Amino acid sequence: MKSLKLIFTSGRYFTPALLFLSLNIIFGTWAIYIPRITKKLDISEGELGFAVFFLALGTLTMIPFAPKLIKSIGLGRVMAFAVTAFCLSFIGPFAAPNYIWLCASLYVVGACSGVMDVTMNTLVTHIEKQDQVQFMSLSHAFFSLGGMLGAGVGIFLVPFMPSALIHMVAVIIMLILVNALFMKNYLKITVVKEEHEESFKLKHLKPLLGLAIISFMVMATEGAIVDWSALYLERVTLAAAALFGLGYAVFNGMMAFGRFFGDSVSAHYGSRFIIITGCIIAAIGFGLVLSGMTWVAIAGFGLVGLGLSVVVPELFRYSGNLKDIAAAEGISFIAGSGFVGLLLGPVFLGFLAQTFNLRSSFFALLCFVVIAALLALSLKRK
Repeated sequence: MKSLKLIFTSGRYFTPALLFLSLNIIFGTWAIYIPRITKKLDISEGELGFAVFFLALGTLTMIPFAPKLIKSIGLGRVMAFAVTAFCLSFIGPFAAPNYIWLCASLYVVGACSGVMDVTMNTLVTHIEKQDQVQFMSLSHAFFSLGGMLGAGVGIFLVPFMPSALIHMVAVIIMLILVNALFMKNYLKITVVKEEHEESFKLKHLKPLLGLAIISFMVMATEGAIVDWSALYLERVTLAAAALFGLGYAVFNGMMAFGRFFGDSVSAHYGSRFIIITGCIIAAIGFGLVLSGMTWVAIAGFGLVGLGLSVVVPELFRYSGNLKDIAAAEGISFIAGSGFVGLLLGPVFLGFLAQTFNLRSSFFALLCFVVIAALLALSLKRK
């Protein structure tokens, strides 16, 4: 809990956590209104899926440019622009008069999200390096907390809101004002290129490749659980309807819990140990999920969430501290590969489920985390 005490005693450490919180409060608010927006625009689930693809496309488009913006404009200034632009961009999907505008606005949302994601992870890495502290995992815990707040509190506010757009505008104004109060803590931060750092070259792929594959595997697993855990409980374990969403709820809750303690464990044992151990715990969790018994499977989803909770923050921390590679470039490469996994994971799982069955799909996810653990064995101890 040292990192938790750290962020609540200094604005310098609290502000990055606030950025992570803000990002997912917005997404959580968006999530509760998706059914209403699809109904308003009279679009099918398939059309919604295609529209969300534009969000992903926008993210992937901008991730490679984020390090260049950070170098040319400055880390703090890009962060201030990114959080403001991201918040404002969500007016688009809620105000979209038709399907084409929805797709276009989601592309803009994705582009702003991509820049914000890389920049805030780079900001945490930069502060950790300068101050010799660790709070990356806790920052990601605030991301998980933000999703729970955005959706959880938002559901109770829906009956009192005149429209979805007014609700989102109110959230946007609140978040912009709160973040503006804390911008002074990072606005003047710039990342000075160190003597040993070089521009990104092909030779840098070697130390990043293993991390990128781990990121792809882990994020693909996360994405698959988000979209398929309820269906697994329904069709494989034959759970009662009231329990369909409990697998993901337990997964998300344990993920948030794990991230609150991840920095303390990392400080003692290092990123390599955390990544390996986290993947092993997730593998055990998938073993329980594959039992086919409802409550055992739900407990398994919890173990998967606990195991994976610390892997992605440690991947960002590890890649941001690689020798000869600028933190922003290492983080953007890992973020990009992970995001591709997040997108393709559910699609891959669906293909396996259709070709074989849903249980075999989750066995594939077990293989994913085992492969990630084996790849992590090759990482250097830091």
